[in-house]
Amino acid sequence: MGDSEAAIIRVVDSLSSVDSASWDTCANPPGEPVNPFVSHRFLSALEESGSATRRTGWLPQHILLEDERGQLAGCMPMYLKNHSRGEYVFDHGWANAFENAGGRYYPKLQCSVPFTPATGPRLLTPNTPAREAVEDTLIAGAIEVGKRTGVSSLHITFLPERQWTRLGSLGLLQRTDQQFHWHNRGYNTFEDFLSDLSSRKRKMIRKERERAKENGVSVEWVTGSDLTEDHWDAFFAFYMDTGARKWGSPYLTREFFSLVGERMADETLLVMARRDGRLIAGALNFIGGDALYGRNWGAVEHHPFLHFECCYYQAIEFAIDRGLARVEAGAQGEHKLARGYLPSRTYSAHWIANSSFREAVAEYLSRERQYVDRDIAALGEYAPFRHDAAGEEHQEDDF
Repeated sequence: MGDSEAAIIRVVDSLSSVDSASWDTCANPPGEPVNPFVSHRFLSALEESGSATRRTGWLPQHILLEDERGQLAGCMPMYLKNHSRGEYVFDHGWANAFENAGGRYYPKLQCSVPFTPATGPRLLTPNTPAREAVEDTLIAGAIEVGKRTGVSSLHITFLPERQWTRLGSLGLLQRTDQQFHWHNRGYNTFEDFLSDLSSRKRKMIRKERERAKENGVSVEWVTGSDLTEDHWDAFFAFYMDTGARKWGSPYLTREFFSLVGERMADETLLVMARRDGRLIAGALNFIGGDALYGRNWGAVEHHPFLHFECCYYQAIEFAIDRGLARVEAGAQGEHKLARGYLPSRTYSAHWIANSSFREAVAEYLSRERQYVDRDIAALGEYAPFRHDAAGEEHQEDDF
């Protein structure tokens, strides 16, 4: 990085002021699997579409580390927040406890990808021998921003285990949770995957797939140059219908989907269901270097098992077709286990300014990590794989 004393930390309130190529060199260094969510094009689409802005409670406060020549040496996507919505690592209980004790929990700093519960790097650096030193400088800078702005806390969520371990060694509090991920064991076809399952689960999945396509329903993949504004119009209607029922106020604007289609078509997969020539349901996925990431689902007609077909089984088929190592199907959902998605840990790290509150949270997290470990172990016992095919899969719980 050069002379560390000459390096400076800057905070910017918009990615429009950051060179996209410089950001992406840090976010997705050559030779490493691409994570689409930390790319400049994805994060800037959230800002430019009005999805992640001051108005929605996500004020960008991105950290930039520049070397003595003014070149970007590292960065962090970070936001000043006055609520805890759209994060998927729940700290509402922390907020209530701190405020009941007379503290002020909001605003806080959040290092994450808004509305996206997918693991990816959060301390973004080129892959050089100085990587860990740059990461240390970035987190020190973020904490200093927290101190100077007087926030209660800084939360770095859905980060890789390596960065989580590193931040723990630097004194940040460590938290774990779990999601369900599907792992590709070198399958050539969906039937190869089914052959690894117990007979009962194979029959269940085949039956569910048949039921999903009753009543003339067909399912198609749409990606790349085949994506059109008509597809996004239809998907946004699905998203709004489902989002309004689940959350009351969907997070993403219609413009966001157009920007994604314009900038990230080859990294985007829409699984769309059609009946009588009309699009009736769909699932939005993003294609990474080694994984398919399931994001949003919606429907305007409801058919048995169509959700499972579009979100889980089609995702597995696509991952096998593209040779991807895994499918990350988003937050929550123990029903995914019976469909071949295994429990996998997720990681977050937290800096809390108030020492007494920090001690209380640390004690809570110690117990919570033990609970997560026990829960993952217990869920693993219900994996749908045949005993002679399951051993390797169970060892992947640490992902």
